[in-house]
Amino acid sequence: MLEFLKYLDRRIIFIFIFLSTAIPLLFDIGLPIGSTKPVRDVYDHIEKLPPGSKVLVSCDYDPGSMPELFPMNIAVFKHLFDRGMKVYTTELWPAAPPLVENAWRETGGAMGKKYGTDFVNLGFKSGGEVVIVRMGTSIPELYPEDYYGTRISKIPMMEGIRDIQSFDFIMNISAGYPGTREWVQQIVSRYNMDLASGCTAVSAPEYYAYHQSGQILGLLGGMKSAAEYEKLTGIPSENPPIKARAMKGMDAQSMAHLVIVIFIIIGNVVYFLERKEQKDKR
Repeated sequence: MLEFLKYLDRRIIFIFIFLSTAIPLLFDIGLPIGSTKPVRDVYDHIEKLPPGSKVLVSCDYDPGSMPELFPMNIAVFKHLFDRGMKVYTTELWPAAPPLVENAWRETGGAMGKKYGTDFVNLGFKSGGEVVIVRMGTSIPELYPEDYYGTRISKIPMMEGIRDIQSFDFIMNISAGYPGTREWVQQIVSRYNMDLASGCTAVSAPEYYAYHQSGQILGLLGGMKSAAEYEKLTGIPSENPPIKARAMKGMDAQSMAHLVIVIFIIIGNVVYFLERKEQKDKR
């Protein structure tokens, strides 16, 4: 057995790693998952908002960060629509609008919500941080049309929207620049707006400081937080049919890590047994 483990073909290890990631993605494993305070803070704040509140969701990411942030986007949309919020979206990244449209169709669209009454996508606007600054002065001037080219004067839910302070809450889902840091610097610091953030795992350590200081109300950091939020918001769900993408991703990640740890332990055991065997021969 010792010789077999010592000269174990690496392809066998690759097969175990493949199976440990593929099986959780294909079948529901359902590993237990809790919820951390930054995630619960986002959930609790949305729960406290009265139905009909106007919520701006700035979706600032692209397909490269989609595995982490799209499940988060889906869960946030579902929660807002479940609570009867008016959802407005903007995108500061050029590849984001189609992702937002997919999230809308999978959540609000499937729930019977109406575009222009319950949801509006203002689309991508180039300019980065400057766009955020201009939202503080006049949104109708900045966004004369929505993503589809419809004049905002013809969209019912745009009535009464003057500037950033017309919203009751802002949720930023960000993969980098421009993103959460710029929203904090340009909007929270100037207008004392309520802001929460969803970001990639690599960005989360920077934004935890904003949460601890109270500059953001809550934080969803990476796939783990997205999985926690899915569970809080009742995903997976049958009506509308929404898959638990982040929870499945975390199951696959956890199982792969477990297999890697097991092989590391086996490697160390084989090493020490071999040393002991060599000493005994002397």
